[in-house]
Amino acid sequence: MSKVIAFAGKGGVGKTTVASLVIRYMSEAGLSPVLAVDADPNSNLGETIGLDVPSTIGDIRETYMKDPQSIPSGMDKVNYLELLVEQALIENPTFDLLVMGRQEGQGCYCMVNNILNNFTDKLSAHYKYMIVDNEAGMEHLSRRTSGHVDMLYLVTDYSLRGLRAVRRINTMLQSLKLDVKNLAIIVTRGPEELSDAFLSEVEEIGLPIAGIIPNDPALLEFDMERRSLLELPDDSLSVVAIEKLMEEQCPVIA
Repeated sequence: MSKVIAFAGKGGVGKTTVASLVIRYMSEAGLSPVLAVDADPNSNLGETIGLDVPSTIGDIRETYMKDPQSIPSGMDKVNYLELLVEQALIENPTFDLLVMGRQEGQGCYCMVNNILNNFTDKLSAHYKYMIVDNEAGMEHLSRRTSGHVDMLYLVTDYSLRGLRAVRRINTMLQSLKLDVKNLAIIVTRGPEELSDAFLSEVEEIGLPIAGIIPNDPALLEFDMERRSLLELPDDSLSVVAIEKLMEEQCPVIA
């Protein structure tokens, strides 16, 4: 079974950026094979790591629901949907990317969702690590048949609003059928010293801060130039911070 490292947080706090930097770290460190899963409906992970996304799980689901009779002759629906998922997988030398895409529309999607979720679980077994960029509601993680997460990072920017979203997600975890082994906070765009008000809020949440990602001008520069974060220089502030985080505060890295 793959080791699952997941990220969750409200929109705009830099969660996808952190996930991209972790993928960069694992590629550089030789920690492959890695399956990256973009489970945020905004689906920005491919863009931040410089990959085109021709098809998503959401596309597959909607196409099937519009015409359930389109299955090729001699093939059952399970094999057909699994084949489409394999075709949606974007392969790279050190990691592969699977994009979940949009949520379902009107109608009953239970059958097709079960098939797709079961196959995604089976697919992940072929990888050493699975990196999941998840939405705040953690829909994808809660649907996984195994419900197993080795390391869940709740990401917030340096604001009390972002931190309070972390509090809500942490509270919500208690109602989800997830087996989370390790749980910690990552602060993005943070100063060297966090304020007493911020630390007081963290203490009330009761989770440790695994790492602080400083404000890195290179991230804005790469975004404006539409460059992949995988190409960031080794000495950029965010890359150095992620390297320290993964090597010192990620218990699942072998």
